[in-house]
Amino acid sequence: MKEKSLDQSFSDSRELDGSFDPLTDSLEDDFELSTVCHRPEDLEKLQELTRFTKKELQVLYRGFKNECPSGVVNEDTFKLIYSQFFPQGDSSTYAHFLFEAFDTNKNGSVSFEDFVTGLSIILRGSINDRLGWAFNLYDLDKDGCITKEEMMYVMRSIYDMMGKYTYPCLHADTPREHVESFFKKMDRNNDGVVTIEEFIESCRKDDNIMQSMQLFDSII
Repeated sequence: MKEKSLDQSFSDSRELDGSFDPLTDSLEDDFELSTVCHRPEDLEKLQELTRFTKKELQVLYRGFKNECPSGVVNEDTFKLIYSQFFPQGDSSTYAHFLFEAFDTNKNGSVSFEDFVTGLSIILRGSINDRLGWAFNLYDLDKDGCITKEEMMYVMRSIYDMMGKYTYPCLHADTPREHVESFFKKMDRNNDGVVTIEEFIESCRKDDNIMQSMQLFDSII
């Protein structure tokens, strides 16, 4: 397939954020071409890859480009952005796990395509799609199963992120108690690990988890 020219890629990105105006943008093009190191796929392709509309993609891209003018975000920047949402706690470890889940190419950066593809699963995917994405988040070494230690790492990072001043107050051993409870439900054959089948089956039977997933339906 013929590779897009630099100018064509730039036009696609301007179409994506809804800001392209051939009559007024000619003077800005040279500057933006020198600062943007990654340009997203065109709108049609992103619509095919995700469950977002053209307008939703444009809104998301404007926000992404505002935070990441270069077109990609590295882990340090991702952590900094994420920390703004949880000033009362330490979100760095959880943000690391989240970044790893979005960085599907494992190249140390998250592009707009990476971001909206993952976000589409979280917000618009089927229940199994969403649970599969969550399973991948907990499966830290990506070996196809979750150990109690992996779940503990992620669970503790969530409690660290929420901070010490939550209500009701969280005790130091609360994450471990929750992990023990989850594993007792999920590890059906008692082999010490949770497979994706066990994870999805257990989550689908948990009313609280199912209700929390429905909250994502109206976010965008």
